Parts: sequence; structure tokens; C-alpha cells
Amino acid sequence: MARQRRGRLVDGILVLDKPLGISSNRALQCVKRLYTAAKAGHTGSLDPLATGVLPLCFGEATKFSQYLLDADKAYTSTFVLGERRSTGDAEGEVLAVHDAGGLTEAEVNAALVAFRGEIEQIPSMYSAIKHEGQPLYKLARKGLEVERKRRRITVFELQLRAFRPGERAEIDVYIECSKGTYVRSIAEDLGEALGCGGHVSALRRTRAGPFTLEDSVTLETLEALRNNDQQSAMDELLMPADTVLGGLPLVRLTESGGFYLRQGQPVLVPNAPQNGMVRVALETGEFLGVGEMLDDGRVAPRRLIVTSG
Repeated sequence: MARQRRGRLVDGILVLDKPLGISSNRALQCVKRLYTAAKAGHTGSLDPLATGVLPLCFGEATKFSQYLLDADKAYTSTFVLGERRSTGDAEGEVLAVHDAGGLTEAEVNAALVAFRGEIEQIPSMYSAIKHEGQPLYKLARKGLEVERKRRRITVFELQLRAFRPGERAEIDVYIECSKGTYVRSIAEDLGEALGCGGHVSALRRTRAGPFTLEDSVTLETLEALRNNDQQSAMDELLMPADTVLGGLPLVRLTESGGFYLRQGQPVLVPNAPQNGMVRVALETGEFLGVGEMLDDGRVAPRRLIVTSG
């Protein structure tokens, strides 16, 4: 006998403004409980130190979470220069200090040039990357360190927004970057380039894929709605599953075409893109999922949603 799923069948994407001091998984579990949702997942971890945009996928939307994992991100962050820490952020132990009082804004701006465009990073030992099945941060907390391969990432934009001189100089930066970029690694590498060490003291994600802080909702807002039995208002905060797929071309099918696609059969689509992945919807607007264009002009199902119908 199949095990009965616990919780409501909730579908959609909620953009959470993750609060300071909790893990992404804990934030997910809190929201999942508030929605009494049967199935939910987050789309890439934010450190407990970090706040901001954390898209959460519910139900059928979890099928498209990879598109958010692969999406570009944007952050604002504060770096402390003149102090190196074990974790690369304010939560770690102080490993070395250096008087950064002689550092100038011009020197910082000049050093930042090397961190724009395509660069290579060595991921922090306190990242969630796995080594032989274990997240690196778990190994680091046991005092272990393993060799990490350099990873090529892209920093599309890196702006110096404020400079506060002193023995522990502080800078505020804005960063737009590709997936897999570690802001703490930029802070550490910048500190090394300047000869004084550095770490992240504050980090806020302002965008993940198509979602920004303007789309986000706080835990306090959700808790208030739940406490006032406003479940429908909570559900209205959920965005459609295909919101994350806005970068894919859209093809529309007739009802009969949609029927055959749902049976797993490729369907001919006139005037469709010649290749690549596409969003698929019915002529009525109902979203069906993601398909792939074949050489003969048919669209093959790749990731379809299941509807109550």
C-alpha cells in the first residue's frame, strides 16, 4: 500500500527574505510548516550569516528548481580588510590581523579590477560543496582540510559603493555573478591581494535568477498571516511554477497536442524554435512543463507538471 503523503498539495514558488542567523534548510522547514505543505525545497543555500532572496519551490515547482540553482545571482556585502578569519566571514576565529590604516580607496578600486570578468576561485572549506559525500563545512568543523579544485566563475559586475578607512577598513560592494560564486572567497582573495587579509562581515542576496528583494516576503509576514488564519492570502503570495522559466521560448499546443505530450509522445509544433529547451503550454494558457525541440520540428516532453485533473 502506498504511503499517504502528509500535508497540503501546494504548488508554486515563494521568494523568502531569509533572516539572519538561520540556515537555508531551517528557513525552508519553517515556511513548509506554515504552509502545511507536503513537498518543498530550496534552490541553493545561503549561509546563516547571509540574508535576502531565497526562492522556495513547492509541489510541482520543485521539478524546475535546477533552473534557479543554475541562475545568476546578485549580492550586496561588507568586507572587513585587515583581518583574516577561519571561515572567511565574521563567524570564524581570527587567524591574523594587519593594520589596514594606510589603505586608500584608490588602492581598493585598483585591486578590484582583477576580480571582474571570468576568474578562478578555490572554494572555501566552509562551503556546501561535497567531498566524498560529505559537505566541506562538516569536514572543516572537524579540523580537516582537503584539496579543492579551482572553479571558473564569472563576475559580471563588482562595484565599490563605500570605503571606510581605519585599522580594520570596511568596504561595501555590489556583486553580480554566475552560479557557484563564493563572495567570501572574493573577500579573502581581495584581502590577500592588498596584503592585509579580509573577510565578509555582512552579506545580502538581492537577486536570484528573475527574483529580487521586491518579490520577497519575510517570515514575520507569513507567521502573522498564519496566526490570523489567512491561508488564502498566503497562497496568493506563491508565484506560478513557470515564473522561473521566463528565459525559455514558449510554445503552445492544442488540447489534443497537450494530451499526446502528457502521454510521453513528441508533438509537432508549427513555427517553433529549431532546437533547445522550451516552455510548453496549452492554447488556453495552462502550463504543461518543459520540452525539447527535436530536429523534425516536434517538441518532446522533458519535465511535465502533474495537475489535479
